[in-house]
Amino acid sequence: MPVPVPRQRAIPAVESGQAPAATPAPDGGPLKEEANRTEAAAPNAGGTTLTLLLIEDDPAGSPILPELRDASGTSIRIRTARNLTEAERLLTDDVHCILLDLALPAPGGKDTEDELAVLRHVLQLAPRHAVLALTASGDTERGTEAVRVGAQDYLFRDELDGRLLSRAIRYAVERKRSLTTERKLAEGRMRAQENRRLERGLLPTPLLDGSSLRFAARYRPGRSRALLGGDFYDTVRTPDGTVHAMIGDVCGHGPDEAALGVELRIAWRALTLAGLCGDELLGTLQEVLEHERSDDEIFATLCTVDIAPDGRRAGLCLAGHPAPLVARPGRPAELLPYDNNGPALGLLEGARWPRMQVELGAEWSLMLYTDGLIEGRVGAGGERLGQEGMVEMVRRQLASGLTGEALLRAAVNEVRQLNGGELTDDVAVVLLDRGV
Repeated sequence: MPVPVPRQRAIPAVESGQAPAATPAPDGGPLKEEANRTEAAAPNAGGTTLTLLLIEDDPAGSPILPELRDASGTSIRIRTARNLTEAERLLTDDVHCILLDLALPAPGGKDTEDELAVLRHVLQLAPRHAVLALTASGDTERGTEAVRVGAQDYLFRDELDGRLLSRAIRYAVERKRSLTTERKLAEGRMRAQENRRLERGLLPTPLLDGSSLRFAARYRPGRSRALLGGDFYDTVRTPDGTVHAMIGDVCGHGPDEAALGVELRIAWRALTLAGLCGDELLGTLQEVLEHERSDDEIFATLCTVDIAPDGRRAGLCLAGHPAPLVARPGRPAELLPYDNNGPALGLLEGARWPRMQVELGAEWSLMLYTDGLIEGRVGAGGERLGQEGMVEMVRRQLASGLTGEALLRAAVNEVRQLNGGELTDDVAVVLLDRGV
C-alpha cells in the first residue's frame, strides 16, 4: 500500500539540511557551505521556485549546486535527505521533484537482488511527485529500467551540472503532470463506460412472450451524458394472458432520482407478477417510495394499464400522471378519461387510486408518456405544448402513416424542434399496438 503523503508544513532549515545547526566556522568550511545553501534556497521574488528533494547518502559530496536558476527566472530550491526515513519526513506538498540516488541501500537495510528496490519504495511513498533517477555514468541499462518502473527520467552522476538538472527537473515535472492528467482522463472514460453499461442494463426488457401486442418505447434522459433519468416504464404479461404496462416519473433529474425510478420499476414488476393490481399495487409502491426516497418531499407520478387477455378492454389507474392517448381506426386520437386521477405516490398517507375500466375495441394503439413530452416550449415564447398540442401532433403523424418506433421517434424529434433544442426534462414514451 502506498504510504500517505503528509500535508504541507513548514520545514525548519536545520531539519531539512538547508541550514547549519551551529554558527558557521570562520574558515568557510562545510557549515558555512550549508549556510550559503540556506540563503540561496529563499524563494525568488521575480519568478517561480521549484523544490527538489535530493535523496543521497552523501549530499555534501554531490556535485549539485546549492541553487540553480534557469533563463526564465525559475529558481530551484534543494532539500536533502540522507536516507529514506529523512526523505519521508521532508516529503511535503511543496516538493515538485525527487532526485533519487539508485545506489542507496534497500529499504530497511534488507539484502535484495532487486537493484531498483529503493526506487520502487520511493514511488510508493510519493505517487504524485515527479522522480528523477541518479545513477553511475554509463549505466544506461539501469537508468532505462528505472524509467520503465516509473521514474520520469534518469541522470548520470558524473555528468550532472546545473543547467542539465534544471532542464531535467522541469521536464520531469511536466511529464508527471501530463501522465497524471492522462491517467485521470482514462479513469474517467472507464467510469463513464461502466456507468453507461450499468444504466443500459437497468433499462427494462418487456416480458410479452405469448402476446399478440406490439411494443415500442422511446427514452431520453434530461441529464447530460446520461442514459437513465427519473422516468421509468415496464411491460409484462402474466400467466392469465393479461398484459400490464406502466410508466412513471420521479420528481427531479439527478442520479438519486434515476436510482429510485429503477427501484420502483423493479418493485412494480415483482408485485405485478405476484398478482397485485390497481389500488393495492399502488399502495404498496407508495410504501416502497417512502422507505427508499432520500427526502420526504420526493414523489412520483404513475400510470398503470392492465389489458384483458382478449385485448378489447383495459383497467387504468392514474397517480398524478397524465392520461394515456388511444388511437383507433376511423376515429381521431384522444386521451383516455382522467376524472378519477389519484394523487402522486408519496404525497398523501392512506391515499386511494380508483381503477377505471375503459373499452379499447378490436384495433387500437395506446401511448403512455411522461410529462417531458408535453412540457417542452413551443417557439421562443413561454407557451408549452401541453396535452392538446401533443394530441394534435400525434393525430397528424398518424395521418401521415407513421406507426410503432417511427411514430415515437417522430414525436420526440418534433417536440425537441418545437422547444428549439434539447429538452431539460426526461422523456419516456411507450406504445402498445393491437392489430386485427
